[in-house]
Amino acid sequence: MPSCGKDTLCLNVPAMQQSSSHPTDCDLAILGGGLAGGLIAMAMAEKRPDLRVILIEQGERLGGEHVWSFFSSDIAPAHDFLVEPLIAASWQGYSVHFPNRSRNLGTGYNSITSAKLDAAVRAALPAEAILTGTPVRAAGPEIVEMQDRRTIAAGAVIDARGASGMAHLAGGWQKFMGQRLRLRHPHGLDRPIVMDARVEQFDGYRFVYCLPFSDTEVFVEDTYYSDTPNLDLPLLRGRIADYAASQGWETAAAAYEETGVLPVIAKGNFEAFWREHESGSAPDLARAGARAALVHPLTSYSVPDAVDFAMYLTTLDNLSGLRLGRVSHAWAAQHWRKGRFYRMLTRMLFGAARPHERWRMLERFYGLPESLVERFYAGRSTPADMIRILAGKPPVPIGAAIASLAGAGRPLADLSPRDGAQA
Repeated sequence: MPSCGKDTLCLNVPAMQQSSSHPTDCDLAILGGGLAGGLIAMAMAEKRPDLRVILIEQGERLGGEHVWSFFSSDIAPAHDFLVEPLIAASWQGYSVHFPNRSRNLGTGYNSITSAKLDAAVRAALPAEAILTGTPVRAAGPEIVEMQDRRTIAAGAVIDARGASGMAHLAGGWQKFMGQRLRLRHPHGLDRPIVMDARVEQFDGYRFVYCLPFSDTEVFVEDTYYSDTPNLDLPLLRGRIADYAASQGWETAAAAYEETGVLPVIAKGNFEAFWREHESGSAPDLARAGARAALVHPLTSYSVPDAVDFAMYLTTLDNLSGLRLGRVSHAWAAQHWRKGRFYRMLTRMLFGAARPHERWRMLERFYGLPESLVERFYAGRSTPADMIRILAGKPPVPIGAAIASLAGAGRPLADLSPRDGAQA
């Protein structure tokens, strides 16, 4: 271990054996204590207890202020152990509502909260291995420098601090405000409403999302598939209040509020995205989560990919910094290739459908078999699924659909790409 001088972070952990002549503070330093970083830390603690892991988060609490949800069918049974400590609530099915269709589906649905993530990671790692309130100034494959100039020498570093390089991607936005409402009387829901598109359509495809955490507590999120990332917070608060009133719910208090603006990816130049890096971050630094574009291109779901990648990392016998950078690039590039069908659907949603009629594509989709819906959300659609999704009477004009696939038609919401975009 280096001496505890002003330029070195002093950790109360035992020295490790290294083949290198340079001692290190840890085997793996994870930047970012959100969902992706937290899952990697937990997976390593369970499957690779021989490795010394340090998790570095700039906020005071791991996970920030978020609710993440996933379908039970998204996660391989062998990986259930990783997500179970994070789950704040589970249900045996869910509902969707559209102007011409309502449906109850039997797939299990689960929600993760930041508080559960924070508690689970802290239970899995030694206290001295979790550094919160610690902004990172610079990072390379084997070194991390904090804002206060302290450094960590690591066998490998992986960056899970959220999206970057978005200048090379194009598409639209999934934006939302959610509030956890405490009601004066029971709400009457026995399962989540994943999409309620019976609401008035504004700013693209709008739907309301409801999670009944208890008989008198419900998380209500007003969500938009929009061409712009703009959020009018007072307006959205009013729409949530109006929705609650329309359900006959009397709100006592809004106990919690979160907002988000997530990219919905229609096209992009993956290699240019990967080469883009923030000032202070080395171009060969390993990545995870949204920073590696490991999200579903159309739904922005991130839990399945975060779990799969975290578990894959535990199988590596070589965790050197440069090796981890190459491995993460290869994994993310493969994910990008697999996402081509979903990016095509995103182009159709944003380029072919009129904004106030985008709901028609989702309404038709939810008339398809439940097993197909499960595979779609998990990012595992089969060739037969893809044909089934595209077959039949289309919910958008044929000419507009063809034009959107050819790159013409209604302009996509652009994330200012600097290079020629590739599908």
